[in-house]
Amino acid sequence: MAGAPVLTIDGPSGSGKGTISRLVAARLGWHYLDSGALYRAVGLAAGWSDIDLSDASALVRCAFDTQVGFVGDGPEEPRILVNGVDATDELRTETAGAAASAIAAIPEVRSALRDRQRAFRQPPGLVADGRDMGTVIFPDASHKVFLTASADERAQRRYKQLKEKGVSVTLDGLLREILARDARDANRAVAPLRPAQDAVCIDTTGLGIDAVVERVLELLPARGA
Repeated sequence: MAGAPVLTIDGPSGSGKGTISRLVAARLGWHYLDSGALYRAVGLAAGWSDIDLSDASALVRCAFDTQVGFVGDGPEEPRILVNGVDATDELRTETAGAAASAIAAIPEVRSALRDRQRAFRQPPGLVADGRDMGTVIFPDASHKVFLTASADERAQRRYKQLKEKGVSVTLDGLLREILARDARDANRAVAPLRPAQDAVCIDTTGLGIDAVVERVLELLPARGA
């Protein structure tokens, strides 16, 4: 539905874009797209099939073949099914994130997932969270946001999130992984991580979730217009 309004929320790992996007979508009554989950799902499915992450042709086939389903809506994180298997917890690991970042650098994989992401654009509107939502997938979006935060704060957030889920991680290890992923995402040849020229940049360092949600909603004065 090309006429449905879109709010894109891009940013690096740990910037809070997933949480903020879900809450904003719930407040607006709009649909929500977690584009990163699609890349993570393909990376996970590739691992299940022992596909080498450097084998572009095999990964493209995997991107087309992998079935991804989202269960639940509203502000809570949805459960994610990959080929019929609830893989939500596995998809949120740093290993899955690293695999997603690796395959996201392959142009053919990005192309294979482009139409799938655009299909989420349905009335009454869509909040799309990712790294190239405002620059590549929905360049005509009516509103665009780019969230960021210091690397140290993003590592702290991920540490707290993963520890609450019982995942064994170290803060130093997470900081190294975040810095490495930032470098990969910013320097890849296709769709590098950067704000769209018409995006509003919000530094979330030191800001609470509610404050960020309100800042984003202020960009939509008619709440969906």
